[in-house]
Formats: sequence, C-alpha cells, structure tokens
Amino acid sequence: MPVLARAGRRNPVTCLPNSVEASCSGRRLRGATRATYREVAVIPNLTSGDATGMAGTAACGLKRRALGRTGLVVSRMCFGTLTMGPLQAKLSLKEGASLIRAAMDAGVNFIDTAELYGTYEYIREALSGRGGIRSRDRDSVVIASKSYDYAYDGMRQAVERALRAMGIDYIDIFLLHEQESALTLKGHHEALRYLARAREAGKVRAIGVSTHHVACVRAAAAMPEIDVIHPLLNRSGIGIADGTASDMLEAVREAHRAGKGIYSMKALGGGALLDDVEGSLGWVLAQPCVDSIAVGIKTLDELRMDLAIFEGRRPDDALRERTRQNKALIIEPWCTGCGTCVARCTHGALRIAPETGRAAVDTARCVLCGYCQAACPEFCMKVV
Repeated sequence: MPVLARAGRRNPVTCLPNSVEASCSGRRLRGATRATYREVAVIPNLTSGDATGMAGTAACGLKRRALGRTGLVVSRMCFGTLTMGPLQAKLSLKEGASLIRAAMDAGVNFIDTAELYGTYEYIREALSGRGGIRSRDRDSVVIASKSYDYAYDGMRQAVERALRAMGIDYIDIFLLHEQESALTLKGHHEALRYLARAREAGKVRAIGVSTHHVACVRAAAAMPEIDVIHPLLNRSGIGIADGTASDMLEAVREAHRAGKGIYSMKALGGGALLDDVEGSLGWVLAQPCVDSIAVGIKTLDELRMDLAIFEGRRPDDALRERTRQNKALIIEPWCTGCGTCVARCTHGALRIAPETGRAAVDTARCVLCGYCQAACPEFCMKVV
C-alpha cells in the first residue's frame, strides 16, 4: 500500500498608487508621480459559472499593495502555480492556462512560478491566449520565478530559459530558490551578481530570495541588492526550519521596515491547515508587513474560495465543502530506498525505514511541497 502523509484540504484599466492599497477610483492621487504607477486591471467581483465567465461586473474587492520599494503594485493574492503543475495536480496545458486566465479576469495580477515547478508553459499559454506578450496584459501582470543556480553563467542560463519558455522579454522578480542563511546567500554571490546585471539591463526588474528560514530573512533584510523576500509564514509555524511563527513574523517585520517587498508562502502549511482555510489565510492577511500571499491553486473552486476570503466575503457552505479535501504525499510500493528524496527534503520529513527499506514520511514535518517527487529517480512519490 502507498504511504500517505495527509493534511486536511478586462474591463478598462485604472492606475493604482504604490503607496496605498487599491482604490476603485482611477483618479491619480495628489503628489503621485508617473513613476509611481503601473497599469492594473479593474477588479471584478467573482461570480458563479465557468472560467470564461469570471469577469462579472467591475468592483473593488481584491486589494493591491506596493511590493516594497520595487515600484511594482501587486494583488494581495498571488497565484501560486506549483500545485497545478507536474509535481502535484498535473493539469493539462489548456486547463492550467484557463485557470490562470480566470484568476487574471478576477483581478489577480501576480503569478508565482519556479524552474522546478515545470509551469512556465501554463503562463505562456495564459498570456498568449490574452493577446500575446506585446499586449497590455503582459505589462499588467507581475511574474516571479526562482532558480537554485549559484553561478553567474548558471543563473544567466536559468533566466534565459525562463524568458524563452514563458515567451516574455523580462521577468518582474527573479529569486534565489530556498536560501537558508547569510552563508548560503554568500555562496550565491555570483548568481546575485548576474541578477544585478540583468536588473540593470531590464531583463529582471527586482531580485529576491525564497526561504523557509528565519535566519535567511534577517540576512536578506540587510542586503541592499535584495529587493523582495518570499518567506514561509503561517500561524502555526509549520515548515519553518529554524524557529517559531513568532520568530518568522518578527524577522519579516524587520525586513519590511527595511523596505523589502514581502510576499509569503504556505499560509495553509502546505495543506496542514486546510481545516480552517479562512482563519489561516486571515491570520496572514492581518499582518501589515505582508504585501501579498502566494496560494497554490489547482481548481476553479479553490480560486473562488480564495478570492472570497481575500475580498472579505464569506464563502458559501457548498463551496467551502467542495474545497475541503485532504492532500497527501503518496510513496509508491516500488520505492527502492535510494535516499535521494531524504537528501532533497529540507524539512527532515523523510527517512529510509529500516523495517521496509523504503522511504517513510513524518507527517508532522511534511509540508506537501512535492519537491521530493522532482528528485525521485523512480517516480514513486507524488502529492495529490
């Protein structure tokens, strides 16, 4: 039997100032300069129906914020593409692109991806399906990607691959993936040097780091070359590698005071907090130091549920029930016990069980990210 780690679960445009949350009015605020604005879609209410009918009537439900000092204005909800891709739901290209377009039609202008996720093609299709990369839509969406590369040429190639795969000519935010401390950041000095050159050339607009470590947030907050931090933050502290939720929150506050843009991840603990989606997302939304929250979405119902919460609406009971499903890490019986997944897991959630010789999971540590699946040479692990 498989081993399971379970956890409960275009209308006209208006300009919004970087210094305030979104306002329905397209009126430019007094004292704002042209450089402090970007075009963003007017935000419609989410209505029932299929993905082609998501736009509805224009209203101002989903707020936007300036992302630190980057000059980017992002929706409070960031569309996380990990869960729709090959590491988890494995949506078809058509399904994935349709879901991203539905989110964009509902006012989400921020998309998070990574080279590891294998979701670049979904974004390319979503953008080309809205008129192509030279349309207004590309300039109205903020795209963040990540790579583990630590060398100058390696990071250059990673950025070029991302540009080609998504069919775009710049990436708004490019991050060092899964950094741990000042030491790991130092080890990525050459990658950061390339990203700085790419930022000067306009290929990258902001440089960031993603992390599950309090120490990394504190180190990145003191680095002038870092514009954006993407930390793991949830009310239970699930997945934080070196501290508590309070520790991480204080580090994030420090980084935000230093002018870093903050968009958080794993507000639902990778699925462990699905029993109270509203409370868990609400806790992170209530933190003034968090500009945006990346949430993984793989179905239209999940999109509707998340939008309702971010807009301050109460999801109806039927929708809440449809999205109340467990996630699980499945380890297939043909696991050979090679240990590759154990070495890959940064949460210490996997081990080789001596009684079976196969991988086993500690459900208290697993955040259901699916990164072990990407590392497994036998394709015997998946999150469903």
